[in-house]
Amino acid sequence: MAVAAKAQEVGLDVEDPLILDDVSSHAWDEEADLVIAGLGGAGVAAAVEALERGVSVIAVDRYEGGGSTAANGGIFYAGGGTVIQKEAGEDDSPEEMYKYLKMEAGEVVADSTLRKFVDESVSTVDWLLHHGGKLNSAVWKKKASYPPLDRFLYHPDNSLVARYRKVAKPAARGHRAHIANGKKAWGVGIGIYNPLRDSALRLGLKFRPLTEARQLAIDASGRVVGLKVLSIPPGSKDAAAFTKYIRRANHFLAMLPPSIPFAAITIGIGNHYLKKAMRIEAHGRETRWIRAREGVLLSTGGFIMNPKMVQRYAPAYAAGMPNGTLGDQGSGIVMGMTAGGSTALMGKVSAWRFINPPKAWSDAIVVNAKGERFVDETVYGATMGEHIVDHHGGTGWLIYDAAARKQAFRQAFDPVLVPFQRDVTLLNLLFNYKKAPTLAALADRIGVDRDALAATVARYNRAAAGQEPDPFEKEPEDMQPIATGPFYAMDISIASRFLPLPVITFGGLRVEENTGQVLDGEGRPIPGLYAAGRTAVGIASQTYVSGLSYADCVFSGRRAARHIAKANI
Repeated sequence: MAVAAKAQEVGLDVEDPLILDDVSSHAWDEEADLVIAGLGGAGVAAAVEALERGVSVIAVDRYEGGGSTAANGGIFYAGGGTVIQKEAGEDDSPEEMYKYLKMEAGEVVADSTLRKFVDESVSTVDWLLHHGGKLNSAVWKKKASYPPLDRFLYHPDNSLVARYRKVAKPAARGHRAHIANGKKAWGVGIGIYNPLRDSALRLGLKFRPLTEARQLAIDASGRVVGLKVLSIPPGSKDAAAFTKYIRRANHFLAMLPPSIPFAAITIGIGNHYLKKAMRIEAHGRETRWIRAREGVLLSTGGFIMNPKMVQRYAPAYAAGMPNGTLGDQGSGIVMGMTAGGSTALMGKVSAWRFINPPKAWSDAIVVNAKGERFVDETVYGATMGEHIVDHHGGTGWLIYDAAARKQAFRQAFDPVLVPFQRDVTLLNLLFNYKKAPTLAALADRIGVDRDALAATVARYNRAAAGQEPDPFEKEPEDMQPIATGPFYAMDISIASRFLPLPVITFGGLRVEENTGQVLDGEGRPIPGLYAAGRTAVGIASQTYVSGLSYADCVFSGRRAARHIAKANI
């Protein structure tokens, strides 16, 4: 079966490539050295880098551009002694950053690629600032899932966790972008994305929004030479209506799992607007062909917003809360596959289970379906989520006592908390708990073994009292005995009704790590075809820390542009 036919099974209308015997005689509508499909974080970085190097660029995007990059929390992972770190008094070096990231990235990329990423980190931040990126050196030094709104440099990772500190010296490497008023917690990815987009346009980018990439063109030698697109005419009534409907659909559908209360109603509203937008696409688009003299870059994001594709490749995560925007359909990945591109880690999904704030929760314990601990509870949310879903069947319970519950309520009203952190804490304290007068009764209520839970709590209490070391190396200042009844269990499983588990895909097209070229099944680069960001396997594809995907988008997008610029000389 052709790849395009298989694509329809997961809701995609990608077509198999058009093979051209005579490229010059084809009816091209326009052409450029580099043609980019998807103008999100990776696409815009590639565009700016290429244009700076004298490469002409046309970019298309099915929507308005920006994708999940523009919609995210605005964290950019960088270190080694960036100008922002130095302003904040943070002592960091490339070697310490490398040692830390090696623990997180594992073998997902070559050591040389990871070192290059680290070695370029300082200059990358300089490049972002040069193009107007809005960064700030106000630092937050404590463990946190997200910093207070008046802090912009923090630890978005495990670097402060004891086990990691033994290997690498910690430093605040989460560079949070900001917007004019500095008061918005989400969607501040535009603090970096918008300035890059504006620079690209000033440098000569030809941007075609509301334009969907549907088919690659390949010459007789197997080289990718262009792209077929379907475009809503700019400035038309259809364009205005489509944009309005997509914005509304994104508002109702993004980051919403079916398991939470009232989700069916919200999803129904979102799908209502999405269907309206799709009807416009069905009748109001023009077919155009864009020639790519040097290469096509696929940077359309991952596939977390495509339920059928998630169910096929990563079914264990289907109940999670999609962390993306409507562009994350997997179209770029499948389009690369139509040209013979190979994939890896398609079942690899990052799941984010943050339980701090409030600190009272991370001072308690997390157990699996057997009533056993499996992690230091102070680890970063993506590490916690990975343990729960990848290694413990998607089930997790936070066990705490009456004293911790009182502390959690007090901590929920700490003025340094971002509003969404307070709201999530209160929602789960009020509605997401099982309560029992004894641990044995609590075990019965959540369906775990009585003796196992009793032994787990007893051992934890001894470690909290300093009577024995904690097997997960959790530090005493982050531990409180679980001793004061009644006792509570909070559902932190993947399908928790009141604490959804955000998920994002990290698998994609395999690429040659020095160039960004897509690799075929034999590991050979496909001429003229590149992939970047979450369309490709990259630095962040093993274990996520906040901002690492954003940084990898910029790194991989610029990498592809540099290789194309060399070919263009």
